[in-house]
Amino acid sequence: MQITERQKEILNRIVGTYIESAEPVSSEFLEKKYKFSICPATIRIEMQKLAENGFIFQPHTSAGRVPTDKGYRLFVNDLFKKEFLKDGQDSEAEDWLEEEITDSIKFLQSVTRKLSLISSNLVLGYSASSKILWKDGWEGIIKEPEFEEKNIVDDFVEMIRNFEKEIEGLEISSPIEVYIGKESPFSKAKEFSIIIGKCRLPEPQPRVEENGILAILGPKRMDYDKNIGSLNSLLKFLGTEAGAAKRR
Repeated sequence: MQITERQKEILNRIVGTYIESAEPVSSEFLEKKYKFSICPATIRIEMQKLAENGFIFQPHTSAGRVPTDKGYRLFVNDLFKKEFLKDGQDSEAEDWLEEEITDSIKFLQSVTRKLSLISSNLVLGYSASSKILWKDGWEGIIKEPEFEEKNIVDDFVEMIRNFEKEIEGLEISSPIEVYIGKESPFSKAKEFSIIIGKCRLPEPQPRVEENGILAILGPKRMDYDKNIGSLNSLLKFLGTEAGAAKRR
């Protein structure tokens, strides 16, 4: 489906604003904040076209709009077309790892914790050879406004359980994959997104590499730019060929 550059710019602003505010975004707000070179009426028309094509929707009786899975997907795919990994980000990943990287289990625990702090989401780290899985970030994720509803919390916990059950057989065909809402193969995931990366965990023996998985889990309104960039930076530091995602 074709989308104009102006519509894409408006969509990206809606997604970015909604990620920051968790509030539906109106045409008046966009015009005031971003100073589009078009009048509010034209912005409303373009937003209506975006809604008709399934990129945004109007929740309840709110005057604003929020992204759909399709809108988030276009936004995320655009991130991978850009050079989102800025200069110096690789060295920042190295700074996460204060201790010497020799023990894969301690490393997995440490990097899971630090990635959860950076993303403010839940992070799962899994060692394929040791069959060990770490989870960290509950204190950050539970503060998100989505989790004020008990049914959302219940669904999130159930999705994590399903993810853990299937992690051993999980097939990841690219260095980073992003599942948004209903794209996810895991049940109870329609309100959430998962960013998954394959990584190489250090082993003390020379020339031995251990496969691992790092996954960032959170609401669909997560900061994709920061989360994908941070995970990509870490994978590059570990020598995993990253920079590409599973596009849908």
